[in-house]
Amino acid sequence: MKIGYPCINQTLDCTSSSTFRLASFTEERFLQTVASNFACLQRILQYNVENDLLFFRMSSDMVPFASHRICTVDWQMHFKGTLEKIGRYIKNHNLRISMHPDQFVVLNSPKPEIVENSVAELAYQCAVMDVMQLDSTAKLQIHGGGVYGDKPSAMQRFIQTYQLLPENIKHRLVVENDDRLYSLRDCLYLHEQTGIPILFDNFHHECLNNGEPMTDALQMAAATWKEQDGVPMMDYSSQAYGQRKGKHTDDIVEELFRNFLLDLGELDMDMMLEIKNKEISALKAVQIARDMRLLV
Repeated sequence: MKIGYPCINQTLDCTSSSTFRLASFTEERFLQTVASNFACLQRILQYNVENDLLFFRMSSDMVPFASHRICTVDWQMHFKGTLEKIGRYIKNHNLRISMHPDQFVVLNSPKPEIVENSVAELAYQCAVMDVMQLDSTAKLQIHGGGVYGDKPSAMQRFIQTYQLLPENIKHRLVVENDDRLYSLRDCLYLHEQTGIPILFDNFHHECLNNGEPMTDALQMAAATWKEQDGVPMMDYSSQAYGQRKGKHTDDIVEELFRNFLLDLGELDMDMMLEIKNKEISALKAVQIARDMRLLV
């Protein structure tokens, strides 16, 4: 098991997701911003290694406007050496890496231009990991998309779009069950039709399910991962007390986390903590897992 957190490290004095307004785009500003973002990413990864936080979700914003037509800079070639260096660090320290495109990435939209833009964004994020020379265990995490008043048709559009994707994107793509529209059962159908692995979200499953007990749901999601996909990934969080349904906690609820680790049993999953205070909760989670002898 590897435990981690997404995108932002609140301890360090840098960000890997600096951006600027589209109207301010210049090649000079773009290159300076991307260089700063990659430098911070290196610092975050070093912090994570020093603290045994071996799972990290890289920010989608590391290369601002990379999938926009305004960006004609060959950033992959310009930063090839930097990205290869980061990739070597990731591999040498056995880190697990993922990315999670923003919600505007929708493969089953009935609007062709939205699908086209979504594929372009996936291609950019996939390129980051490809230039880093990471293998197919580094994943791109998306949701099923919208329903648009006809869920079966929407799911078929997802399947059709998936089948047309370039192979390098297919090898990295995983689908996550969400808390409103696409349950684990829906994702299992998408998997059956495409082979896409399911990244399981325990909190979303609590919000939207078809009666599957948590232990069974975990096993069903994990069974969709092949050897080349690596250890199954999952997102972990819990409900914020007294807040709207679906709002994540600001800090890890230690008793709930211990109980969840018991639900995992012998199942090995790399766990991304979607909790507001990021690495603070991740550090607590690592210690809890050690106390339970699930980590050395």
